[in-house]
Amino acid sequence: MTTSPVPHPVQPSFDDLGRHLATTAFVVVDLETTGAGPDATITEVGAVRVQSGEVVGEFQTLVNPCTHIPPLIQVLTGITDAMVADAPRLDQVVPPFLEFARDAVLVAHNAGFDVGFLKRACAAQGLAWPGFPVVDTVGLARGVLMRDEVPNVKLATLARHFRSPEAPNHRALTDARATVHVLHGLLERIGNLGVHTLEDLLEFTRGVSPERRAKRTMASDVPAAPGVYRFVADLPDRDGVTRRQVLYVGKSVNLRNRVRSYFTAAEKRPRMEEMVRISTGVETTVCRTPLEAEVLELRLIAAHAPRYNRRSKFPERQQWLKLTDEAFPRLSIVRQVADDGATYFGPFSRREAAEQTMLAVYEAFPIRQCTARLSERRPSGSCALGELGKCLSPCDGTTGRAAYADVVEAVRTCLTVDVRGVLSGPRARLAALIAQERFEEAQRLTARLESFVRASTRARRIEALAACPELVAARRSDEGWEIHVVRHARLAAAALARPGEVPQAVARDAVRAAEHVPAPLPGQPAGTVEEAERIAAWLESPGVRIMEVQGDWAWPLHGSIRIEDLPRHALASVAP
Repeated sequence: MTTSPVPHPVQPSFDDLGRHLATTAFVVVDLETTGAGPDATITEVGAVRVQSGEVVGEFQTLVNPCTHIPPLIQVLTGITDAMVADAPRLDQVVPPFLEFARDAVLVAHNAGFDVGFLKRACAAQGLAWPGFPVVDTVGLARGVLMRDEVPNVKLATLARHFRSPEAPNHRALTDARATVHVLHGLLERIGNLGVHTLEDLLEFTRGVSPERRAKRTMASDVPAAPGVYRFVADLPDRDGVTRRQVLYVGKSVNLRNRVRSYFTAAEKRPRMEEMVRISTGVETTVCRTPLEAEVLELRLIAAHAPRYNRRSKFPERQQWLKLTDEAFPRLSIVRQVADDGATYFGPFSRREAAEQTMLAVYEAFPIRQCTARLSERRPSGSCALGELGKCLSPCDGTTGRAAYADVVEAVRTCLTVDVRGVLSGPRARLAALIAQERFEEAQRLTARLESFVRASTRARRIEALAACPELVAARRSDEGWEIHVVRHARLAAAALARPGEVPQAVARDAVRAAEHVPAPLPGQPAGTVEEAERIAAWLESPGVRIMEVQGDWAWPLHGSIRIEDLPRHALASVAP
């Protein structure tokens, strides 16, 4: 086995789509086998790694198939049983080949044959197939060359056409070297057609609709910078008047590469095919930091409700659990928070989660579940929950206002500062269910507690940030220091202190230029809930430094717990 060392390029992120062919590493591979059937195996592997038009490594080895090579194959390839007797087995060859091809694009002539054998070899050894991008020079040649240029797309024919110094001879390395020359010849031809990236190349082999391909010019003026992009179209509104409409909003750290990907094989979502087909242009907004781009994306989606965006279109569709302010308070699910003296817990993005959380509270505290307004002066009949001991029955006068208020205060404490009461309340019932092996019921009860814990964590995170009139934070990046000014959980300003600039001075300028944000209702963010969560996630990320804070950015000590700690709190005594 012979192999040459090759560099390991850095894997690009999804947002950096658009690998230029000039810098893309290709591994051209060819196999010799004992046949083409399902029982056939590999007898020789040959591969050439090329980058920027230069050969940077070669891989070649015979393989002991541990079986007899058919006479016809011996005559065709010249590989005999004696030649492979001392060769390494396939399980000794595949791992070093995968390492040789790491981070590269696989190229083969009739790639389905070669890649099929390699995938089967990986499966037999319990190895995961790395998922290489694959280019088939057969399909590429059919899309580039005319019939009057070459009579067929056989490797020998193409090698002669592109004047390869290596003539194919059914030996793996020689055929791989010939395929390299064919690949370079084909790439030179398609370069004249505007194909300069790997995604453009895959277009020819996977098929992209002509309408979608023709609109790639919309990305020609898009800057290669972080920000937000919008696909737009001039469409008639309900009144029949043609207006500019936003179809889709997205963000990227490299707008040009991301937008270009919509016109290539990199984009596989069917609805995006339709969106690109009806779009008439692309608008972009350059942002200074990734967080600013995230927030701007959310705001634009909320403002325009683009038909092809599925998430974040209706930020107002949040729900809260309300502990009412009345003689005998109860829990209620509401869509808005009001300054009415009641206690609100949430938000919840789904009503089901709010309902599960409410059931968790009912499991721990016997507060009423009826919706009627009650009065101490006019008691009514008791309900079934009262008879079962799951309600204090204030309706029939069993429990007075003062005693009921004590329980309500305990509920309020759990919703605002200490979750342990809700978690430990159903401990006895949960233990009994487990002891009786009623695991499905125990799981439903546990799911309610998990819903409560997640809601509490979300509520504390948002409340803590919303309580701060101003918070200035910074984080170092490759471009410099990302600086953000946050006011009541709303991004008021973003700045970037580049190398050579003083971050503190940049931060002071950002504060002076920041948006004025009026104080919202207590516990509520000045922006949307999702914006507050994005900001909180950034603030909690590694490397963030707080430069200035007004107010207290803090959680109650027992305001929430980790989901992993839930069994300990639900099944054991809670320490005082």
